[in-house]
Amino acid sequence: MPRTRRTDTGNTRSTTRDRKRSRAVAAGFLLPALLLLGALVVYPIGYSVQRSLFDRSGSSFVGLDNYLALVTDDSLRTAVRNNLIWLVLAPAVATVLGLLFAGLTERVRWGTAFKLVVFMPMAISMLAAGIIFRLVYEQDPDRGVANAVWVGVHDTFAEASGFPRARPLPVHPLTAAGGGAYVTKEAVRAGEPVRLPLVGVAPGRMPEEARPARAPATPPAAGAAADTVGGTAWLDFTKGGGGRPNVVDPAELGLAGLRIEAVRDGKVVATATAAADGTFALPADRADGAVLRLPASNFREQYDGVEWLGPSLVTPAVIGAYVWMWAGFAMVLIGAGLAAVPRELLEAARVDGANEWQVFRRITVPLLAPVLVVVLVTLMINVLKVFDLVFVIAPGSAQDDANVLALQLYRSSFGTDSDLGVGSAIAVVLLLLVLPVMAVNIRRIRRETRR
Repeated sequence: MPRTRRTDTGNTRSTTRDRKRSRAVAAGFLLPALLLLGALVVYPIGYSVQRSLFDRSGSSFVGLDNYLALVTDDSLRTAVRNNLIWLVLAPAVATVLGLLFAGLTERVRWGTAFKLVVFMPMAISMLAAGIIFRLVYEQDPDRGVANAVWVGVHDTFAEASGFPRARPLPVHPLTAAGGGAYVTKEAVRAGEPVRLPLVGVAPGRMPEEARPARAPATPPAAGAAADTVGGTAWLDFTKGGGGRPNVVDPAELGLAGLRIEAVRDGKVVATATAAADGTFALPADRADGAVLRLPASNFREQYDGVEWLGPSLVTPAVIGAYVWMWAGFAMVLIGAGLAAVPRELLEAARVDGANEWQVFRRITVPLLAPVLVVVLVTLMINVLKVFDLVFVIAPGSAQDDANVLALQLYRSSFGTDSDLGVGSAIAVVLLLLVLPVMAVNIRRIRRETRR
């Protein structure tokens, strides 16, 4: 019996030594990681909290004044408001699009190719994506894709102006009539050719169908005087110089498509459109004795589309660029979750009479809830750090309106009027905003691990 006690005691001591040795080995392996964690994470966080309680120079303690500046300063308030917009819109839209893409591509023949195309923007850096969308949102429709499409749709349903900024010279037989229109200085008569010269149209902006202008016949052709009031509307400008005002020179083009109205007693009694060579004709029984008017619709500025990067739309525009990048990420994760959904449940629902929308809403989405939460939480953490897109896409004139906390952190810390106290306060606020989202994610992971 005494020998047994000595053996048990020896085994206990050996086990204790083994545990201590294992802990020492584990600590040895963990020590480099803990040192790096402390140097790269814990110390910067602690120093940022401390620095946020001091003034610009770091010598005077100001307490929570730097945090109060986030509420009182206009630019900081704008950054907080925009961050909330980002937090609500960007993750939700990207997740919904990812869900739709993942669901729809299951039944599409070229689903894999479509997924590849949607996921490709993830391979592009934020900086490159910002440069791409800065060009996409260009105001000039000849350069910006978004406005090129928008203007094309607009001009399909609304008549475009043919000659913006065109105008007569003082020596021309036309005068301003108000509202952007022009009228002839004298009433027109049947049999007397009418000249309607204009300037101010760049030769490169002339209609493609425009041809060299044809001077009105003097005297008119036989029989024409009794039936019509005719004339020519042309661009009274000779490239290279040498042209004469009020005279149709050989190199001058007709104003093809120019709308002309005959007005008597304030009412339009006849209308005509200039041909490719600028000639036009109005019925003499209505136009004789009237004045001719070139309505303002001929001269209004061309529709240039939407100011995507203006103060009111710059934030949604940048969010659109973000969604373009991250919808593919959401689609891939949700598609992986969708592949794990038991098909027998979907088939059973269809057998019971459920349509595809009901199957999707009541079976597929609830089963995908854990994956959707993962995607949503990941994107929420990501949008709190968004900086590159806003910095590159938003022009200087609208950057204050597109401001977010990460961008304001950079501007406050390293801008021309830098204040490291305010910059540190913004960094702490960003950390506090991320912590609840991370806590929710950790709880979800633990709950799934227990299952």
